[in-house]
Amino acid sequence: MGWRKAKKSGTTNMTEGNPLHLIALFALPLMAGNVFQQLYTVADTAIVGKAIGVEALAALGAVDWLNWMVLGIIQGITQGFSILISQKYGSREYEQMRRVAGNSCVFAAVCAVVLCVASQFAIKPAVALLNAPDEITPLACAYLRVIFWGIPIMMTYNMASSILRALGDSKTPLYAMIAASITNIALDLLFVLVFEMGVRGAAVATVLAQVLASVYCIHAIRKIELLKTQPGDYRLDRQVCRRLVTLAAPMAFQNGIIAVGGMVVQTVVNGFGVAFIAGFTATNKLYGVLEVAATSYGYAMVTYAGQNMGAGSKQRISQGLRAGLFIGMVTSLLITAVMFLFGRSILAWFISAEEAAGGEALEVAFRYLKIMSIFLPVLYVLHIVRSSIQGMGNTVIPMLSGISELAMRTGASLLLPALFGQNGILFAEVTAWAGADVILVPGYFREKRKLDRQ
Repeated sequence: MGWRKAKKSGTTNMTEGNPLHLIALFALPLMAGNVFQQLYTVADTAIVGKAIGVEALAALGAVDWLNWMVLGIIQGITQGFSILISQKYGSREYEQMRRVAGNSCVFAAVCAVVLCVASQFAIKPAVALLNAPDEITPLACAYLRVIFWGIPIMMTYNMASSILRALGDSKTPLYAMIAASITNIALDLLFVLVFEMGVRGAAVATVLAQVLASVYCIHAIRKIELLKTQPGDYRLDRQVCRRLVTLAAPMAFQNGIIAVGGMVVQTVVNGFGVAFIAGFTATNKLYGVLEVAATSYGYAMVTYAGQNMGAGSKQRISQGLRAGLFIGMVTSLLITAVMFLFGRSILAWFISAEEAAGGEALEVAFRYLKIMSIFLPVLYVLHIVRSSIQGMGNTVIPMLSGISELAMRTGASLLLPALFGQNGILFAEVTAWAGADVILVPGYFREKRKLDRQ
């Protein structure tokens, strides 16, 4: 009866049924949603690169990791909160689940305000630290200024979609992202090509599209009976808050330090000139496409492991991990084949080869794409194992994997270019993935042994 009620309300109980089917069916809408999200990221890049030029594309790339750092912190906070929501849902403690959701929303709002204000003050010094070439610094700052004013919108969307995923609803975030993607592309064309607003236009389009996605997800949440909160659910509960901070802080810190490593890499890249930056940026934008299924499987594993942990079905977590790794390996190998066959043609969407630096940028981009594609299975193991551990309620081991990523990415970015020239920096990312796996795989077996003893 509980299963039928859950399905009727748009949620999914992942504590029963075949793990492979559950994970695949949950991940597919997320994957489609992420594809649409990457579609408007790709559209941003293609429109900016083709309509404004290599310098504008380089400006977006020069601060890409700074942008990702803020987004990563937001996602770490909201994903951490969603773990507790999914566990309460799995254990059918619905009253406590509503209190956790209410407290999470209050916490998220406070974090959004703090991040929004702090980021505005940090833009100029951060861009200076990134060693961006003088000719693209004003463009980079203008883009970030608009994006960071939209932080409360980013937080709203990520909190709402995290709550939905925690309850097993992966379709609503998909529909929200489809609407946002179409809106973003239309506004990109309007603001950049018609109104000639430059990189600011691309940023405004992104923020407005996220407003639409946020409204759609909130509307869906309001229709879920299990989430009919009362005013008292938003009153901060000390015990709930302590647990939320325990889960979310390591995840936000993990994403933050991963981004720090990325910014070290970007600082080195920014010293290689505008053409190299543009090529590196083009492939980094495709990185989202390479990672799209891995991220989706990761979200599925967080929800799957969280619900089964709450229900006390701990043996099913191992079954789910094996299923996730199987479909992850198959998917990563397929994507690798596609990138080797069609990668150069896809990259040509972003870079105008007619420009003086265009040909050089395209060569750098395809070289980098081939390296990342070869090592893609390593990235998929990272996402699936890390998310399983997070769903089990341990966010410290994933944080330690983030520290390992920072060390490997930073070390590789400083050492490899000295040994192998510009090509050395192209291996920094895959080195970081391997460093994270070295922590995560033994960490998972440690957590499993702990559960077995319990």
